[in-house]
Amino acid sequence: MKGQAYKGFLRQLSTGEAAGRLLPNQELPEAQELALGRDPSCQMVLEPNQYPGVSRRHVLIRPVALSDNQSPGWEICDLNSANGTYINGRRLQGCQPLRSGDRFVLGEKGPEFLFESLLSYSSSQAPSPQTAYPPTVASAISQPPLSIPVGGRPPDAVTFTQLFPIVSTGRDLTRKAFLIPGIFTVVFVVLMFAAVGQPIFFNLLLAAYLAGAAYYFVYQLCGKRKPWWWLLGAAIATGLILVSPLLLLFITVFRGILPGSLPSPGEPINFLSLLIRMFFGAGLMEELLKALPVLLAYWLGQRWRSPWRERLGVWEPLDGILLGTASAVGFTLLETLGQYVPGIIDNVTLQTGEGTGQLLGLQLLIPRILGSVAGHMAYSGYFGYFIGLSVLKPNQRWQILGIGYLSASALHALWNSTGFFSGVLLALVGVLSYAFLAAAILKARALSPTRSQNFATRFLEPPH
Repeated sequence: MKGQAYKGFLRQLSTGEAAGRLLPNQELPEAQELALGRDPSCQMVLEPNQYPGVSRRHVLIRPVALSDNQSPGWEICDLNSANGTYINGRRLQGCQPLRSGDRFVLGEKGPEFLFESLLSYSSSQAPSPQTAYPPTVASAISQPPLSIPVGGRPPDAVTFTQLFPIVSTGRDLTRKAFLIPGIFTVVFVVLMFAAVGQPIFFNLLLAAYLAGAAYYFVYQLCGKRKPWWWLLGAAIATGLILVSPLLLLFITVFRGILPGSLPSPGEPINFLSLLIRMFFGAGLMEELLKALPVLLAYWLGQRWRSPWRERLGVWEPLDGILLGTASAVGFTLLETLGQYVPGIIDNVTLQTGEGTGQLLGLQLLIPRILGSVAGHMAYSGYFGYFIGLSVLKPNQRWQILGIGYLSASALHALWNSTGFFSGVLLALVGVLSYAFLAAAILKARALSPTRSQNFATRFLEPPH
């Protein structure tokens, strides 16, 4: 139609796993190509340090000549990029025509862009200046009153994807909507319904879910991706240590040879004596035991080839925290389900009946598992920070490890000791322990060599 012209625009929707600002909206030229990449010669240049997964010349967007009875358009071409280009969730092979509303991502988890095609009128055929337009359209057009979306759809029209949002969200469901935790929650709820009347199985499911939720909280706070099966392996390894003869050796050394014998029930003891015993018999012993999987991961990582050594080894404080807290989950689960809960159930059942025993066992299980964020996970994660820091500062390795080991053991001993005398003091020590862990995580994120890829540093997305 005379007096009408089509314009194409690119709008960056997200930075992917990188941290930084979005690029401004870009109008596509009608007679020349536009390249996106890290090379300064590209028309849209992506910061090299911010987007290491984007190739130097990643994709090309160029106008295509269509037949006379069709509108002009554009196509996108992948320039043999290292990590590929994904358009509407599918990997791009070669070139593909672009349609208004198409989304494409540079790499699997890189920056995401939206292509919009808009119909522009000449001033003599422009719609009324009072016409209202969506903010995203108005911001993309240099003269908003002269343009409307392709097809002439009224601004207040309801689209199919607005009525059925799940059709258009795609990868955002897993990246931004906690879909995976939601699935796990539903599965555990169904399993717990099935386990009603089976106390042992029910307690196991509830403990596993609560421990997973507590660990997920720490994982999100750390912001560094680590394979789930490797973290689960650290928890299992600690559990296996607890049921192996190695535990007897630890008990002999720390509670037999060293002054770490635990007080017997009813034994009179002052706070200082109890603190010393707990330091050796609980702090030093259990923190070293839980650190064994972390130290093993460090040793293996030094011997594996890239990229496995970076993914699985200990190369920075965040690695040590993630593996240390995972190890603590295994310790807490086995200690709670194998010692504390069965113990209280047996004792109470003999006095008041099985029902009361099961109820008290459940009441003990919940705070012990959730409290591990300010308990075993806090101590082990704090020590894990120092293990990772020693990798970054090898010249001061033993000094760093010594301070970390002693301070984590002291926090552990303080928690155990205050529990004998005052609930208020116990709560204060718990808050202190969590504060130590959170401070270590924040410092680890600041020291991380992969800080630009840390998803925890982007709690709020930059404005579009």
